[in-house]
Amino acid sequence: MTVGIVVVSHSRALADAAVALAGEMVAGGAVPLEVAAGLDDGGFGTDAVAISEAVAGADQGDGVVVLMDLGSAVLSAELALELVDDEVRERAVLCPAPLVEGLVVAAVSAAGGASRAEVAAEAADALLAKQGHLGAAPEEAGPGRATTGAEETASFTVGMPHGLHARPAAALVQALRGLDADVRLRNVTVDGPEVSGASLSRVATLGALQGHEIAVRAHGGDAAEAVRRLLALAGDDFGESAAVAAPAPAVTGRPVPASPGIGIGPVRAGGATGVVVPAPVPGDQRRRLDEARAGVRDHLQAVRDRAAREIGAAEAAIFDAQVLLLDDPEVVADVVARLEAGTDAARAWADALDDVADRLAGAADEYLRARAADVRDVRDQVLRALGGVAPDDTAGDGVLVADDLTPAEAAVLDPARTPAVVLAGSSPTAHAAILLRARGVPAVVGVGAALAARAREAGVLAVDGSTGEVVADPDAATLADFRARADALTRHRDEAARRAHEPAVTRDGTTVLVGVNVGSPADARAGVGADLAGLVRTEFGFLDRHEAPSVDEQEAAYRAIGKALDGRRMTLRTLDVGGDKPLDYLPMPAEANPFLGVRGIRLALARPQLLADQLQAIVRVTHDHPVDVMFPMVADVDELAAARRALDEAVDAVGRGRPADLRVGIMVEVPAAALKAAAFAPDVDFFSIGTNDLTQYTLAAERGNDAVAALADALDPGVLALIAATAQGAGDDVLVAVCGELAGDEQAAALLLGLGVRELSVAPGSVATVKQAVRDVDLARARELATAALACPDAAAVRALLA
Repeated sequence: MTVGIVVVSHSRALADAAVALAGEMVAGGAVPLEVAAGLDDGGFGTDAVAISEAVAGADQGDGVVVLMDLGSAVLSAELALELVDDEVRERAVLCPAPLVEGLVVAAVSAAGGASRAEVAAEAADALLAKQGHLGAAPEEAGPGRATTGAEETASFTVGMPHGLHARPAAALVQALRGLDADVRLRNVTVDGPEVSGASLSRVATLGALQGHEIAVRAHGGDAAEAVRRLLALAGDDFGESAAVAAPAPAVTGRPVPASPGIGIGPVRAGGATGVVVPAPVPGDQRRRLDEARAGVRDHLQAVRDRAAREIGAAEAAIFDAQVLLLDDPEVVADVVARLEAGTDAARAWADALDDVADRLAGAADEYLRARAADVRDVRDQVLRALGGVAPDDTAGDGVLVADDLTPAEAAVLDPARTPAVVLAGSSPTAHAAILLRARGVPAVVGVGAALAARAREAGVLAVDGSTGEVVADPDAATLADFRARADALTRHRDEAARRAHEPAVTRDGTTVLVGVNVGSPADARAGVGADLAGLVRTEFGFLDRHEAPSVDEQEAAYRAIGKALDGRRMTLRTLDVGGDKPLDYLPMPAEANPFLGVRGIRLALARPQLLADQLQAIVRVTHDHPVDVMFPMVADVDELAAARRALDEAVDAVGRGRPADLRVGIMVEVPAAALKAAAFAPDVDFFSIGTNDLTQYTLAAERGNDAVAALADALDPGVLALIAATAQGAGDDVLVAVCGELAGDEQAAALLLGLGVRELSVAPGSVATVKQAVRDVDLARARELATAALACPDAAAVRALLA
């Protein structure tokens, strides 16, 4: 058994972030951890009943340490202990430690087998590192030294670029757990005091940076083993080599086409300059700030809505987080305190947000460090508003060259002012790349730091987003070639648009359906020439609400899309949310890896009423409009069976019999589903392959993680093999579709058809051109192309084959 931990916070987002950070420190160590944060309506606050349930859930017999953020959280926690059983109350400790630092230390201590008292004591000392850095070094108060056994000494040099920060310090403490040894460490380089190696909070006070020498002194029966373990850890950079390695794009420097089209223009370097804090302005500073925040809030909401329609709810979540930051009570309280002290609104906001960004930038977790850029983005937007600068006025003209783009940055690019984008990092399936395609901005990604640096120094860039070519300062002949390509592309798109309403038939006479991915009636109308809606993202109706939509509301929404399609079939994907796409009114426990957690059909089956209501709305509509219902994230045949039972129950509840035009399918996003397609085939009418998720699961590369995004290439032969396996398992009677981003890649059309795909569902703007690409395909040659692609060693080879 292990000591449990309960996190009590006014903010669910804050608690989840703190838990994620603590999870980075206890890799491989299971700690019973419960979160009681926020209110059921998604607002800020604490609930004594929820805290009491969390305490009971975390208690496994060794006791519970409760950590709280501030104010009423303490009172709520005290009340919560009155609500639990006597024996549980006796094993619970309310710890006065700071929430974030205390949780990190408590998790490491608990994972290492420390007692309840030891966990609480370690957490309470969690601020020692800051105190030692900002003031006098704290007195050593660690465990008493062992007096038996010979003394062992050694030293090591810190090799990690970020020094002996929280994560390697946690590894050090865990390595010493259970040994009969008192280990003392001293930073020789700064001539610091000795500290106990058994205490994470004490190790953190060493202030050990890269290149610093650390002396080790150990006493006790296991002193030699303790020293051996520490030297071995130090030799492996405390497991940090992988964590601090440069992102793959900067190493490989392999340009990858990410958004088709030709772009020529002067260079505009991105990410080099920040926003200058506007000069003080007389007046009511609180009112000025509130008005600026309100304007930015409206702008972010508009950008978020557009991103949700164009790339999906998960990708739009970044804007939700930024809106929350605008209204974060702790941030606002900090700013107000500065205003009351006489600071101008712009300076107060800038300083407060800089503090938040600096804390995130110094976090051990790479994801949290990356969020510092999101905070600075919000900071700058409010400062622009305070300075009277409209959001669109911040954009420049020319080919944008940057290390990377956030979805927020990509969402506001004006194609008329940005002929193309070149990124050192990123991947074709990254959220920013998807937005660039949706907005028609040519893009090449993954070019690497060296090529990006040369591109920034050029006067003019010529970019081909279809082939991945980037030419700096092209000569007259090269420039003429690019312009000729651009003219040819324009003619090709004009021809495609002219024939948009014609069927997509291959040269040998095979008809391929080309659908549109939609989230609203406007999207459906924008997909000119689409044969159907191959994917309707129904989760849009569940967002920005405090309760789930009713059956009537859902029915009306689906009918509106059906009307926009003018009778064409639509594929309604059931609610696809979960740990990585949370809803305010569906509180869920924190998950160490939400992408592998309760998502899609897993969540729907766990919330049967939610699924029942949605299926009833779908059945109602299907009596008047041809509908495919599609279940997401299916990995097991039992999940499909349960979903079909729920659909049958919805048919009975509606009471009009089974609609004649109702068909059933599943998303193939999990590799297991592709490999077991034959087992699913008897119970479905179609498979729809979501190449975005299938790619990240197959290659273990989250497309939202900049460090590995370049690996997430849907043309990797491993992903293609799973598409082929799906088609093989489907047989002759089950249609195979692709609704992920790969479906919109014109160059990939022949390859997908050669693998057995017979429906492609794409973004509204790509319908006509993908249809035209299908018309150029000869299936016999396409099958040969698919065979060759499956034999390629990597995605780069596949792209070369397609070119």
